[in-house]
Amino acid sequence: MYQQRVIAPLLPVAIAFILGIIVGRYTDYGAVTTLAILAGLIGIALCLFRFPKVQSLFILLITMVMGCHLIQHPLPDIPVVKRAGERMLEYREQLLRQYRATMNPATYEVVAAMTLGDKTALTKETREKFNMTGASHILAISGLHLGIIYMMVSLLAWGRRWRIVAQVLTLVLLWGFAFLVGLPASVVRATTMLTIYGLLSLGYRQNSSINVLAFTAIVILACQPEALFEVGFQMSYLAVFAILLFYPTLYGMISEKWLMEHRVVRWVWGMTTVSLCAQLGVGPLIAFYFHRFSTYFLLTNFIVIPCAYLILVGGFLLLLTSWTMIASALATVVTIMTQSLTAIAALPIASIGNLYPSLLQTVLVYVLIGCLSIIFLKLWQTYSVSYR
Repeated sequence: MYQQRVIAPLLPVAIAFILGIIVGRYTDYGAVTTLAILAGLIGIALCLFRFPKVQSLFILLITMVMGCHLIQHPLPDIPVVKRAGERMLEYREQLLRQYRATMNPATYEVVAAMTLGDKTALTKETREKFNMTGASHILAISGLHLGIIYMMVSLLAWGRRWRIVAQVLTLVLLWGFAFLVGLPASVVRATTMLTIYGLLSLGYRQNSSINVLAFTAIVILACQPEALFEVGFQMSYLAVFAILLFYPTLYGMISEKWLMEHRVVRWVWGMTTVSLCAQLGVGPLIAFYFHRFSTYFLLTNFIVIPCAYLILVGGFLLLLTSWTMIASALATVVTIMTQSLTAIAALPIASIGNLYPSLLQTVLVYVLIGCLSIIFLKLWQTYSVSYR
């Protein structure tokens, strides 16, 4: 079963597409040249139908040339989508004004960032506190936030009789929220993945998570090739990829039967493994871009993730009802979270700073992590098979 998760046919296609975008950004062959090369490669690939392995190689080359062409000649914006995005951002301003009318500034800056994706009110001190403790990811809307919203809407639309209608309405609401927060790369990635999962679940089809992740990367980069060079895009995909790759093995180190009997331990172990896997994916990247590493990231996640759930639920309820009681509860949750982060930031060696790895060193770290991971996975598979 685990090998089926790792073997993803779309993964090499996505990697080839990414390599093409990188090559195309630093070279310029012209539209005519790239299209001529693309036509030639397609012709050769069609002639190689009797040699599937060689044909697959040419398909990867075709994908690479397509990435090279799209970064130099991106697709035009769709006017309808652009206008819809502008209108949703105007509506978001109305919701933010509603927040300002019911919250104090300290609560507003956190709730506005976590629920509506507006980080303009965040002070330098708040940003530094979240960065030092490794909690900055909670301020940027990503897969965690979309997953919580998906779960909340799914619970409201519970029922098997109207399952198809409920799933479609849930996905429509998710895309509406994505437009509301400005369609950042992490939100588009998470919404696209949830859309594919939802559609596959309607047909009771099995899916490969890494395949879905690769597909979303291809779709997003085809529409916005420059997104590849954004820090948020890189961190989002590396975190999710590491979770999909390592989580099943790490989580499986403890018996599933025993975890089912101890729900608290199951929650703690699940949170621990997800945090460790995500840190494997983004740790070197954080050191490269932000020159620091938060040593208490695991402790931080045990605090901010439950708080994120409460803030998301409370924030949306406040928008629907405008009850001052909810605003007071949100202020309490935000205060508890920020004070906890302040205490963590004051711990010894809370953040290792002055890290300035080069791009080559960062790549080598990822190569080392990949090699050690392959060895670990092979040893674990051998051990688990012999144990059984």
